[in-house]
Amino acid sequence: MRRVNGRQVQSYSSATFELGFDFIFYRAKFKILLSDIMMKVSVRVRGEWLAVPCPDPKQSISWLGEEALRRYTKLQPATYIGNDEKVFEIRKTRGGAILDGEDEIQSVLDNNDFVSVVLESDRPSPITGPQELNYVPEMVPGDFKSPAQEISIDGNNLSPEELLDLGRGKYKIRLSHDAVTRVTESRKMLEQILEENQVAYGINTGFGKFARVVVPEDKLIELQQNLVRSHAAGVGPPLSPEKARMLLALRINVLAKGYSGVSISTLQQLVDAFNANCLSWVPEQGTVGASGDLAPLAHLALGLIGEGRMWSPETGWGDAKYVLEAHDLKPIHLKPKEGLCMLNGTQLITSIGAEALERASNICRQADVVCALTLEVLKGTTRAFDGDIQKIRPHWGQALVAKRLRALLHSDVHPSDIAQSHRFCNRVQDAYTIRCCPQVHGIVHDTLDFVRRIITTEMNSATDNPLVFVERNEIISGGNFHGEYPAKALDYLAIAVHELASMSERRIERLINPALSELPAFLVKDGGLNSGFMLAHCTAASLVTENKVLCHPASIDSIPTSAGTEDHVSMGGMAARKALKVVENVEHVLAIELLAACQAIEFLRPLKTTAPLEAVYNLVRIVAKAWDKDRFMAPDIDSVTLILKDGRVWDAVKPYLDKFLLVQEIETRMPSPTSSQRGLKRGIKQQYNVQRTKQRCQVTREVKGSKDSKESNRNDPAAAGDDDDF
Repeated sequence: MRRVNGRQVQSYSSATFELGFDFIFYRAKFKILLSDIMMKVSVRVRGEWLAVPCPDPKQSISWLGEEALRRYTKLQPATYIGNDEKVFEIRKTRGGAILDGEDEIQSVLDNNDFVSVVLESDRPSPITGPQELNYVPEMVPGDFKSPAQEISIDGNNLSPEELLDLGRGKYKIRLSHDAVTRVTESRKMLEQILEENQVAYGINTGFGKFARVVVPEDKLIELQQNLVRSHAAGVGPPLSPEKARMLLALRINVLAKGYSGVSISTLQQLVDAFNANCLSWVPEQGTVGASGDLAPLAHLALGLIGEGRMWSPETGWGDAKYVLEAHDLKPIHLKPKEGLCMLNGTQLITSIGAEALERASNICRQADVVCALTLEVLKGTTRAFDGDIQKIRPHWGQALVAKRLRALLHSDVHPSDIAQSHRFCNRVQDAYTIRCCPQVHGIVHDTLDFVRRIITTEMNSATDNPLVFVERNEIISGGNFHGEYPAKALDYLAIAVHELASMSERRIERLINPALSELPAFLVKDGGLNSGFMLAHCTAASLVTENKVLCHPASIDSIPTSAGTEDHVSMGGMAARKALKVVENVEHVLAIELLAACQAIEFLRPLKTTAPLEAVYNLVRIVAKAWDKDRFMAPDIDSVTLILKDGRVWDAVKPYLDKFLLVQEIETRMPSPTSSQRGLKRGIKQQYNVQRTKQRCQVTREVKGSKDSKESNRNDPAAAGDDDDF
């Protein structure tokens, strides 16, 4: 402080003035920088995503909806929007929360957030339900918990079960060290060929009929982009996220073998997209199965290069570039041959086929359990499942099913009041759908085992063309892209699995027909007033008939394409989709039989069945109570179908099957008047001696799943009757 003309004046040094000036300057500069970072929101209107800048984040949510509608009308002039069109509601895409129109944008949304606008004309009615937000349930955007576990992909060891788990989002993907090495070496060799100006199909030539057209060096990248764009010509609904994840994972696995010539940077971008759950729009239809699944894989690649549409849990469906941007991912910039690397292969056939296989194996095991429960309530006999009968016709699957049925129905191991109630009846044999279960169900097990070998091999095969052989320093055109192997196998799968439903539908008829079951008609009290399982049986009959049509083999057809160059094709995509649909129908039919068998038990109470079958009954009653009178039946069918799909029926009986292996096995139930007491006692003694011998020898069995042990059993099919595994 100092005095000037008698007044006190604040004194500043030159340094103080400089500091003040700097503060004012940087504060102004900071304001300018803030103004440069304008808030932006991605808004979905009628399936299209619009980037809407928000100059003033204090604007209302209503303003955001109106601005999005204005931009949509401007950018989509071909789409009719009435002059009086208004915004009905605005929701956050992630989670689906409804936003209040009066709220400020900055208070409820973040920069680069995603919202969906529902227009008045799209307003859902109380009957039809939401239209604009009518996503398939698993496609509804929401919080996605990134899996903690990883699967190492090397191109050689992926199993159908692991692929299904990848599709369900249980694992991330990591490339193995060997895969990285192989991919790097093959790309290095391919680039060397380019430097030497050698002509190689698909690298510097056209495709198909244009194979002899040499493309100039400055057009090689455009060639790959054009390939992806032109071949993305599929139609129909998109693959679900689960199936799209499987498709992407399988393509990564095949490229990781190192025979395609893809660069490691591009392959890693595929892995990053999978781990971020960014999935391309891939229509189900459009593949003929040679040269591989061109159209679906082109759609897969299209999203990854930032074109077309993509999906993620955070964004829902949107333009690929916006979905990738939301996950801090960059579009792939294709290098020479990489477009072809992405397209050639049988991965759509094989990925859908792997799902069909796993679900078929799951329902096949449980079909044996459902049949056992039906036999029990129809008061059948297990005599037809005697081990000696199976040994003189030694098919592996037949022996396995017979043993499984004995384990589920064996009164000495798992006592049954119901079995005791008819031990002295005069029946000697049952209808074919019960008595011949080992023979019919058995071949389904054997067929699925064959299909598993084909699908597993195909999953870990190089199906590109041309193929890069580093050890030979050569690129060779071949035909590994042809889908005949998985196509034929999946046609076999459909034909085999169909028989499970065919048998099941006939057993449902026996359950609901009082002339055959000695139970109330349609398994309901007060028949006439109530209809019971009358229409549930009709549904089963409808599904079985539908399967008969679907079981017509797709792979017996072929139609020449590509101007006669591709003059034989596999139609494997259709075979795969049909096979999966057949399996879905079988799951529903067996759910109806399981419901009917559990309802039949109600009329046999207070008698109880065996412990494993009581466990199945209790499981069903958790999701579907007994019918005292008619009620809405479809939800019960859906609920029981779900527990079958989840494998919970098998989980319920497995501990009891394991217990069966630990005690003395007796081949038959308590004797009926038609059985030989002397022969039965001799059989019991022999079985006891065999069991004691096995215990003394302490036979060491190989680890479950070993190929050697499995092949050993198949060389002696009768061994299935004595195997430790059900």
